[in-house]
Amino acid sequence: MSYQNATTPTDDPTLTTRDAARLLGISVSTAQKWIESGALVSWKTPGGHRRMRQSAVLALLEERTALAADPLQAMSPELRPERMPSYPVPDDEAGRLRAVGRTGLLDTPAEPAFDRITWLAGLIAGTPVSLITLLTSQRQWFKSHRGTGLSQTPREWAFCGHAILGDDIMTVEDARNDERFRNNPLVTGHEHLVFYAGCPLRSPDGHALGTLCVIDNAPRRLDETQKEGLRALADIAEDEIRLYMTERGRRWA
Repeated sequence: MSYQNATTPTDDPTLTTRDAARLLGISVSTAQKWIESGALVSWKTPGGHRRMRQSAVLALLEERTALAADPLQAMSPELRPERMPSYPVPDDEAGRLRAVGRTGLLDTPAEPAFDRITWLAGLIAGTPVSLITLLTSQRQWFKSHRGTGLSQTPREWAFCGHAILGDDIMTVEDARNDERFRNNPLVTGHEHLVFYAGCPLRSPDGHALGTLCVIDNAPRRLDETQKEGLRALADIAEDEIRLYMTERGRRWA
């Protein structure tokens, strides 16, 4: 499935070289080299500046990550939508699951770049647990986790499954008083999850892959500064995901 689905200039905005570099997760100088080599289609403005369509940048990202995709993983049942899911799903769950598979991140080892983000998230929020999650149709897997021995949970248990339905941070101040979660095994069981705040992490084509989230076993409330800090860290996490995708694609190309 191609990222390139825009049909009008409004849907397919014009980008600068710096915009393209950020979307691809590379440096501006590397983006300039790709443009000069013809790998990224562009044109010059009257002022001599390079411009390109967003669809062309996304198509290049997909091209450079396609060879990195694991064919066996792509066929995995957990990257296919459940016919009758027992949990809420976004409108395009099939496309979202394909995007999760395209990252190539599932079941990869811990990495310092992601672990630094969860450490900072816990520091900003003042919570003992912080996670970077990816959601398949069957499970919630943790790319990075601090403060818990769990590495994944069933999708049905995932607070993040609700968070990815929105565009901003979802906050649950006391899950024991929330009818969506009060009977959740993460709340009633050993983890004693009470507070949750999760910010969606999106793929280059806009699908919610999972979240950056923070958790506590006591009720709490985040102030606006803490929320802004988590949003900023979520942006950094998305950049790291793009960088992982492009670098992995280059190694396989």
